[in-house]
Amino acid sequence: MAIYTATARNFSTASENKIHSDEIAQRFGFTGALVPGVAVFGHLSVPLSRRHAERWLTCSSVATRFLKPAYHGETLALSDRDLDANTLGTECRNAHGVLLASAECTLETTQPAPAPRAYARGPSQASSGVDTRVEITWDTVHVDQPFASYVWQPDAAHNAEHAIRVEDDTPLFGAGVLHPHAILSQANQALVRHFIMPAWIHTGSEIRFRKLLRVGDSIEVRAVPIEKWERRGHQFLKLYIAYAVAGEITTEIQHTAIFRVAARE
Repeated sequence: MAIYTATARNFSTASENKIHSDEIAQRFGFTGALVPGVAVFGHLSVPLSRRHAERWLTCSSVATRFLKPAYHGETLALSDRDLDANTLGTECRNAHGVLLASAECTLETTQPAPAPRAYARGPSQASSGVDTRVEITWDTVHVDQPFASYVWQPDAAHNAEHAIRVEDDTPLFGAGVLHPHAILSQANQALVRHFIMPAWIHTGSEIRFRKLLRVGDSIEVRAVPIEKWERRGHQFLKLYIAYAVAGEITTEIQHTAIFRVAARE
C-alpha cells in the first residue's frame, strides 16, 4: 500500500549527461528522458525518514537498485515493509504498478571499520580554470587509481532544493540535516568532476551512513574506481566514494553506472 505519492521530475534537462534529454534517450530505446536515479533514491528515502527520522542517516547500510526508468511527469507510489527486525524495504512503482526501484535499509548497532580505500587520495589538482577532464572510455577508467579529492560544503538553499525536487517536507531537513537526495547526488558529482560523460545511467548504490551530515559541514569527497565490466554490450563502472568531516569518515558509497550504453539494435 502506498504511503507516499509524488510526481517524478527531470530537473537535469540541461545536464551534460544527455540521457536526461528526450532525443538521446530515445536513440537508446527509451520512451523519453530519464529522471535521474539519485532523484528516485530521494523519493525512496521519504518512507525511511518518516519511519526512522535521523537514525537511519546516522548508523545504517542501504542498498538501492534502479530496475526501470522513471519518466518526467509520472506519478510515483512509494511503499515500505519490514523485511526483518532491523531492515525496512521501500519500493517505487509507477501508475501502472511497475516496480521502478527499491531500497533496503538495515539499522546497525555496530559497524565495520571503514574500507582502507576511504583514506586514499589522488594527486591534487591546481585550479587553473581549464577543464582537464578526459572523456570516459574503457581505457580511461583506471581501477584502484584514486581521483583528486575536493571539499563540498552544502548550504541551506542547496539542501532545500534537493528536498523540494522530491516533494519531501519532512521537518528534519528544514532543521539542517542534509537530505539523502543531496548526499547521493554528490556521488554523481565525484564522477563527472573527473570524466566527461556524454550519456550514462546510474544503476544502483550501496551506502553506509556512519554519522549525520549537516548543512554547512566541510565534507571532503574521496573517490576511486574499484571495478569495471561489460555485459550485454553495456560498459559498467563501480566507483567507491567516501565523505570525511574533520578527518572522520561519515559516509561510504559504492556507486554503479553504465558509462557506455549499448547501441540500440
